[in-house]
Amino acid sequence: MSTIHILGIAGTFMGGVAALARELGYQVEGSDQAVYPPMSTQLERLGISLKQGYSPEHISAGCEEVVVGNALSRGNPAVEAVLDAGRRYTSGAQWLSEKVLPGRDTLAVAGTHGKTTTTTILAFLLQAAGREPGFLIGGVAEDFGVSARIGQGREFVVEADEYDTAFFDKRSKFVHYRPLVAILNNLEYDHADIFPDVAAIQRQFHHLVRTVPGRGRLIVNGEDERLAEVLAMGCWTPVERFGFDVSMEWSARLVNEDGSAFAVLHRGAEVATVQWSLLGRHNVLNGLAALAAVHAMGVDVAAVAPALAGFHSVKRRMEVIGQASGITIYDDFAHHPTAIHTTLEGLRARIGQSRIVVAMEPRSNSMRLGAHADALAPSLDIADAVVFLARPELPWDAAKVIDAVRGDAMAVADTDTLLARLQAQVQAGDLVVFMSNGGFDDAPRRFLALLQHAQR
Repeated sequence: MSTIHILGIAGTFMGGVAALARELGYQVEGSDQAVYPPMSTQLERLGISLKQGYSPEHISAGCEEVVVGNALSRGNPAVEAVLDAGRRYTSGAQWLSEKVLPGRDTLAVAGTHGKTTTTTILAFLLQAAGREPGFLIGGVAEDFGVSARIGQGREFVVEADEYDTAFFDKRSKFVHYRPLVAILNNLEYDHADIFPDVAAIQRQFHHLVRTVPGRGRLIVNGEDERLAEVLAMGCWTPVERFGFDVSMEWSARLVNEDGSAFAVLHRGAEVATVQWSLLGRHNVLNGLAALAAVHAMGVDVAAVAPALAGFHSVKRRMEVIGQASGITIYDDFAHHPTAIHTTLEGLRARIGQSRIVVAMEPRSNSMRLGAHADALAPSLDIADAVVFLARPELPWDAAKVIDAVRGDAMAVADTDTLLARLQAQVQAGDLVVFMSNGGFDDAPRRFLALLQHAQR
């Protein structure tokens, strides 16, 4: 049995690679700087050995290949040891393209927002159609209990990230996947640490477009002008657009304003109705894109759309952590102002006038670099109160953002203070949404425990 070591194993993508490798029979070991749920829980359940930190000693002598995550760069002690020893190494995306995808019909989901949710919906619909797909999702899908599996069917669904591949491969991960069907959900400026402007991201998206064969399909958000500009660079594959405009090949008509029910139209004719637990126009578009993609694979949309009534999405996508003292606590994986706004918009449409309190950790590279500072306050307009975790290393002026927030807003320097401030201001009937794309020091569950203790 071959042994591989995964550097950065606790990341959502690399954790999925680890699960696939284990299923293929590899002996898997790995190390990471920060290990937290839900990925750490999945890895422990799979019996995969995790080491904290990037010490070269964590890589066993018998390891035959090292899979390097894109969070690691030159100067990292483990990376330097791998290079000095002349060990065989690869990236997660390259490993996937060589070990899992050959002989499969790959469906890739790309976009600034909604990749994880759309990938999960797509895998769920293929499963409902009896296709038994494989998948790699950037999060733990509640309906499958894992973030990745090999699958017994021909189809493999992959969350296709535009972030770079590794320190030795600066192309976007998604150029490795060579999909038969690609969903292009949306395109906005993000990843300020690697992309100088939105045009640089558009070029990477066009590299993906170049890899989709003429017999395949591009499922494209018809409301996104930047994606239209990408297609204008050259397109050799049939395109089907989706959106709310009935003139598009795939369109949605809201039955409920909060997005919990919508009609699906194909070329202007209603073919199905979806009723589900998800909220917001953004999730309607995610579901519409997934339905268009399974149709491209020969699935009857009318037959599988009703299954979405039982869809449970992904952990940390407006996941309800619990309730105490009449207060509901949500955990949401937030990384971009547009996603923050659309998430809160869907929640507001569902709950009406109840107070929404947001606890936010600006943690993504783009957030920490200040690329979204001007857009952050407007994205929180729907919230009644906001508490920012402005750690001392945050390089941009949090006070400027706080002053621009419509509701009550404050910044604190540590998680303990944040929880205390929240507890002092919440009241029965409030909804508290924790937003971070990191571990947030397990703040949502710690806050629930505080409320539960106070009500005893």
